[in-house]
Amino acid sequence: MRDYFETEQILITGGAGFIGSHLCERLLADGNDVICADNYFTGRRENIAHLMGDVRFETMRHDVTFPLYLEVSQIYNLACPASPVHYQHDPVQTTKTSVHGAINMLGLAKRLRAKIFQASTSEVYGDPEIHPQTEDYWGRVNPIGIRSCYDEGKRCAETLFFDYHRQHNLEIKVARIFNTYGPRMHPNDGRVVSNFIVQALSGENITIYGDGLQTRSFCYVDDLIEAFVRLMATGPETAGPFNLGNPHEFTMLELAEMVLNLSGSKSRLIHKPLPQDDPRQRQPDITLAKKVIDWEPTVALEDGLKETIKYFRKQLQA
Repeated sequence: MRDYFETEQILITGGAGFIGSHLCERLLADGNDVICADNYFTGRRENIAHLMGDVRFETMRHDVTFPLYLEVSQIYNLACPASPVHYQHDPVQTTKTSVHGAINMLGLAKRLRAKIFQASTSEVYGDPEIHPQTEDYWGRVNPIGIRSCYDEGKRCAETLFFDYHRQHNLEIKVARIFNTYGPRMHPNDGRVVSNFIVQALSGENITIYGDGLQTRSFCYVDDLIEAFVRLMATGPETAGPFNLGNPHEFTMLELAEMVLNLSGSKSRLIHKPLPQDDPRQRQPDITLAKKVIDWEPTVALEDGLKETIKYFRKQLQA
């Protein structure tokens, strides 16, 4: 019989989302008790349906902009729409989710003396002036643009985490997540990987914004989850922030050609104007993660895309 006091009781906000559902799965596999809290704005029940039969897993509909009272030993705060299509749908609520959500989860962690993890983002760097981005770079963010609700909301959340850390001696872990992809991405999230794959499999034109020479670095979701677990396992002296992502850069044109080849699609590439404040380059420097948590991605883009295409092919045929 498992000893209750030796088992971590873990809360994951946004646990029914793309990344959150993979984290639920991993933490359950590691023998933990997991509570998934999600308001299902972008999270989906089908992402966690296969976990429902596990007695160590429970789920609850909850919006993190309201306080939550539970007894847990660890908190992963992932709740927030993360794609431009979703976070620009209700920008005020997006900011509230990042800021009020952080305040509520930090308050819960403070009461429980629980370790708490913040899923921040590479968007805190904005359209960067240095390349690749290191954690000590403060960023170049437009505070009044259409992406600001997400960028500035996440920046403020980081501020709150570090102030709780300094003022209340709270054990925090802050991760800045770069472009991540894999099965369970939302098909209509507007992100480049899901866009390209869905368009290719549907026989539609593949939309390239701008000249297609802007670059991104793509991390497969399994690699990211491994980094989460390793970071959370560190001692109280390790707060972050840590860049978590794949440092290998690809242009949008290279990504599109790879998706076409792997999917066998005959779709054509078409170009549209670049959206406002869209960064030209985004690449993580993961030196710190390599040194402190002995982590770097292992899944090649081609291999990760094969699994993601397989997932979307099944979804589109359902």
